[in-house]
Amino acid sequence: MKRVLAFFGAFNPPTIAHIEAARIAMEATGREGVVYVPSKAVYIRDEQDKDFAYSDWQRLEMLRRAAESRPWMAVTDWELRQASQPRTYETLCHLRDEGYAPALLIGSDKLPELEHGWKHVGEIAREFGFVCNGRGTDECEAMIRQDPYLSTLAEYIEVVRSSDLLRGVSSTGVRRRLSRIRALKREVQALVPNEVLPLLDLEDENPSEKWQINSAMNGRR
Repeated sequence: MKRVLAFFGAFNPPTIAHIEAARIAMEATGREGVVYVPSKAVYIRDEQDKDFAYSDWQRLEMLRRAAESRPWMAVTDWELRQASQPRTYETLCHLRDEGYAPALLIGSDKLPELEHGWKHVGEIAREFGFVCNGRGTDECEAMIRQDPYLSTLAEYIEVVRSSDLLRGVSSTGVRRRLSRIRALKREVQALVPNEVLPLLDLEDENPSEKWQINSAMNGRR
């Protein structure tokens, strides 16, 4: 079985941090690849309370294009094709059935959530194991050692450290910058004659279509 890291997330959109932090963790732990598992847009909206998300198809296509030039990257649409958002443990079991030996890659910000915010943590730990990517100034080993619950999982958690150069890179930051860019474009369009606009090299786009969740795509890919 191919030893990989399973990387779950919204990837809304994927950033260089999603790619480089996973690559660093893969190399540090001697894995053979990383399987990216994008979650359903309806889950991002309703459970994670995001104000908007790219559609399932868009985020899947973004990840697949990023993977084209990175042989170690794999992308699965299994969760997107389910009627409802699967539990992480279910998806890990599916990946195992597909021939992978996955460990779950998480950021250090997820450690405090494991006790009360996750299901099947014990099964995930014993059957698959965690790889925790230290972020910012987080001292993962100390967090695990000092927490009564996390300390019981210590033998199942492997800690790695990502590059400080990736600090501050986030999907939220990308979305905010894109929003400002689009607002500026609309301002320019209001100030310039329509005949001149094509010469300004502004992209012809419909922000309302790109920024809303396309729930109709759920379950189709």
